[in-house]
Amino acid sequence: MGAEAVKNDHAKDAQTDEEQDSVTEASDENHKPKEDIPAKSQPSDKKVKSGNKADKAQADESQKSDKSDQSELEKLKKEKEDYYDRLLRASAELDNYKKRVDREKSELRKYANESLTSELLSVVDNLERAISISTEGPTSAESILQGVEMTLKEILKILEKFHVKPIESLGETFDPRFHQAVGQEESHESPANTITKELQKGYMIHDRLLRPSMVIVSKGEPENKDNGKTSDQSDSKNK
Repeated sequence: MGAEAVKNDHAKDAQTDEEQDSVTEASDENHKPKEDIPAKSQPSDKKVKSGNKADKAQADESQKSDKSDQSELEKLKKEKEDYYDRLLRASAELDNYKKRVDREKSELRKYANESLTSELLSVVDNLERAISISTEGPTSAESILQGVEMTLKEILKILEKFHVKPIESLGETFDPRFHQAVGQEESHESPANTITKELQKGYMIHDRLLRPSMVIVSKGEPENKDNGKTSDQSDSKNK
């Protein structure tokens, strides 16, 4: 019995020693630094520097873009002012052009017949001379007629110079574009719709009608009313 008791005591002592060792190991593990747990990653100095550089670059780019926008805006303002000045000048030039054209038109209307009038003055001079000669002494009808004919020829030359020509109507077929019929008459010599008389001469200026000719138009040969009576008389005699 004494030996067993001694064994038991040794076993208890060993057990207590093991328990103490396990407690001490657990306490040591608790007091050990946790090397296996990774520490929180903190940004390195390089990353911070690179971030600052990127921010500066963005700031520089934004400043550059702002400067470029301002320069572009100033450029657009200058172009707008330039275009506005050009518009004002163009409108002023247009107004001056309109005034000049209106003035020229009024002068043309006022003095359009200047050259024609100057040409007709010579005709007036000739007529005044003819009148003065006829009043000073006795003149024959033949001399007066010759003076009138010369004056008429001079007037026709002036009109031809200004592209005014008479319309030839006698013996022509009636044309309502150039002739104005004021009457009709029967004619043995002229066929129907032919002009037999000209009461007033018509004139053309270039290719435009200045005045139509006043004419009388033929209706053709007159109807023979006696032909019917003679034919009836001959028929009655035959019966």
